[in-house]
Amino acid sequence: MSTVEMERRQVVIIGAGPSGAIAAALLKRRGHDVLVIERQHFPRFSIGESLLSHCLDFVEEAGMLDAVNAAGFQRKNGAAFAWGERYSAFDFGDTFSEGKPTTFQVQRADFDKLLADQAALQGVEIRYGQAIANVDFTLAKPQLGVQREDGSEYRVEADFVLDASGYGRVLPRLLDLEAPSNFPVRQAVFTHIEDRIDGPAFDREKILITTHPSKRDVWFWTIPFSGGRCSVGVVAAAEHFEGRTEDLDACLRGFINETPSLAGVLQNAVWDTPARTIGGYSANVKTLHGPGFALLGNAAEFLDPVFSSGVTIAMRSASMAAGVLHRQLQGESVDWQSEFAEPLKRGVDTFRCYVEGWYAGTFQDVIFYTEGSADIRRMISSILAGYAWDQRNPFVSEPKRRLRMLSEICASPTS
Repeated sequence: MSTVEMERRQVVIIGAGPSGAIAAALLKRRGHDVLVIERQHFPRFSIGESLLSHCLDFVEEAGMLDAVNAAGFQRKNGAAFAWGERYSAFDFGDTFSEGKPTTFQVQRADFDKLLADQAALQGVEIRYGQAIANVDFTLAKPQLGVQREDGSEYRVEADFVLDASGYGRVLPRLLDLEAPSNFPVRQAVFTHIEDRIDGPAFDREKILITTHPSKRDVWFWTIPFSGGRCSVGVVAAAEHFEGRTEDLDACLRGFINETPSLAGVLQNAVWDTPARTIGGYSANVKTLHGPGFALLGNAAEFLDPVFSSGVTIAMRSASMAAGVLHRQLQGESVDWQSEFAEPLKRGVDTFRCYVEGWYAGTFQDVIFYTEGSADIRRMISSILAGYAWDQRNPFVSEPKRRLRMLSEICASPTS
């Protein structure tokens, strides 16, 4: 009988995307042995291109901010919303929470490679083109079966495993942890274009979220990059795409042509990249952790792309998990439920409330309300900037009640 090569490491991280790179760097900076296993080769395409300000707090914590600042990404200072003739913009420099006033809009292939390279420069070992084939968490220490591109396999025994595999959701699949999302099945169709936007009203330093003029549950993202390019996409419930997806380019441009304000912004665009689609992306799990493992970012739960919260949640989970795991590896007694899962979930549930409110129309009413107080707009701007864990913000500490009250004010004919 042939024997399978066995390797022993302290921490194995599955996936070298933003959450994996951040977690790996934070653990390495605290003196731990870290191995990252990544199925793909970088650079590789990904969506989630409009970062929130809170992301840069974790980039800075991981010692990568100087490199990101120097990379030439498009600066982002807020978010803009359009619906017909209505327009509302939020400035990340004018928020309730103390945070960074700007962030970036990035082509993820370049951004993710930069973060992974920065982790490697700090001493993290990353193995690309290798996939997790099987796992065993019934042993005293977890073991992972890893398959190389040539088909050969080896095993790694680890003290702890962090799953940062994103949409790959490696451990949820292998450990039967997947749970249904309570969000309806939605689909996105998107592409990159040479935008040639010359309208003076368009702000390249903001993501533009546009609502379809008659279907309020259909919306578009327009994310400007440096170099005159944009990411453009439409998101809608699956039924809105019926009979339209055989030609994805025609599908996307058809939705845009139904939306005059956005069609005007993109009237000079060069559509030089085939459109792509992703559907049924909302996901959930039964647990965020177990003996020997924890789940980070999209490997655990993904809500919806409307407020660009995915990368922020991923990085926040990486920072929190690295802190708890460092203490555990130092011999301290830790409680992953109370120190990781529950506090992470509080922020995720805040985002969830506003995502649900967006599709119900109530949060859209708030966004486009022109007579709201400056203080309330600053509180909302904080959430849009990613500070969904700041319990001092009433719209974070009691999001459902505050949103209900505010939407009633916005809907009142005397408001």
